[in-house]
Amino acid sequence: MTEERRAPERWKAEWADLYSEVVTSGLCTGCAACVAACPHDVLGYNSEGGTYKPFHLEDELGPGGCTHGLRGCTSCTRACPRFRSWETEADTFMAGRERLPEEQAGMSRRVLLARATDPEIREACQDGGLVSALLIWCLEHDRVDAALVSQLEGDGTSWRAVPGFARTRAEVLSAAGSRYTYSANMLAYGTAVADGAERLALVGMGCQTSAPVVMRSRKAGKVGRRLGLSIGLMCSKTFDDSIFEEYFEARYGIARADIAKINIKGVFQIWCRDGSYHEVPLKEGHAWAREGCKTCPDFAAEHADISAGGIGELPDWTLTVVRTELGEELVDEMVAAGALEVRPGEDDPGALKLMGRLATVSRRRWPADAVAAPRLGVPPPKAPGSAPTTA
Repeated sequence: MTEERRAPERWKAEWADLYSEVVTSGLCTGCAACVAACPHDVLGYNSEGGTYKPFHLEDELGPGGCTHGLRGCTSCTRACPRFRSWETEADTFMAGRERLPEEQAGMSRRVLLARATDPEIREACQDGGLVSALLIWCLEHDRVDAALVSQLEGDGTSWRAVPGFARTRAEVLSAAGSRYTYSANMLAYGTAVADGAERLALVGMGCQTSAPVVMRSRKAGKVGRRLGLSIGLMCSKTFDDSIFEEYFEARYGIARADIAKINIKGVFQIWCRDGSYHEVPLKEGHAWAREGCKTCPDFAAEHADISAGGIGELPDWTLTVVRTELGEELVDEMVAAGALEVRPGEDDPGALKLMGRLATVSRRRWPADAVAAPRLGVPPPKAPGSAPTTA
């Protein structure tokens, strides 16, 4: 007797479900995947006043209603990397299995330390220049047509991060460097496609780089297919743009127009255009953390093709997690061509340990009343004053 085959359950979730379950529940990271995927252009994005959330442009059904959703449009929920069983779906689509409890930083093929060999890239970038080197390689070797990235508004002195796209080496290098304020890079999708780009790379934190995999697993259409490469940036949190005036300037006298470069290594490291250098306490800056980061469980950009983090103790090397066949292929190509230098991740054991610890800390944020998968294997926090365990 043969087992009866059942057709897969039809996906019916629409904007009303996304609005109540994600946008207004505290799960929304502000990645803007729903905005990019909306085929009717009825979703907008609010980045003012610390909001960083999508909203519905039509008001006849109120903020949580959508006439297209009532008629069967489900694009926004198919695109959302925080809607329902997003992690399990993405894991299974990407690797053919679910994440194991010990894989707090996500599944991987290899963990490396990497850096660009091109001195121009190393000079323009941070922590080895891996991300920029990857993008330049893919653009110059006909792998992608454009990369969705964050850029600095205007001449850069505003230090306001905005979504943009890069199609040339010069444009990649002009977008290089860390911001630490949020840019929903997916918002550049429409302008990149209008400019003729069909094969896109996406650079972003885990909240953004889970979106292409989720879109493809849920059959969200051409947006997911166009986003063929994703490069993830390891991230504990990002900050609201108001941190410049309300913290850096008000407390430490550092005006945003005077800043040349920012990095985080346990403190805010700030280099100014006049050559001065400042260290500003990171702990005090947590008051400006974005709301969307407070429940995000993904430090290590677990669904990117390649994840990158400047968290190691070795200067000018990027901790690199290769997660997919495509990511492995690109790294091997670049190493063979002499464009990338790599060494084992074990050469920096502190970086590996820190990645695991920060990944676990981030997973603890995920609400207990949401789907359980992101909290799989997360140990309870140690009680204050408890003795460290020994091997």
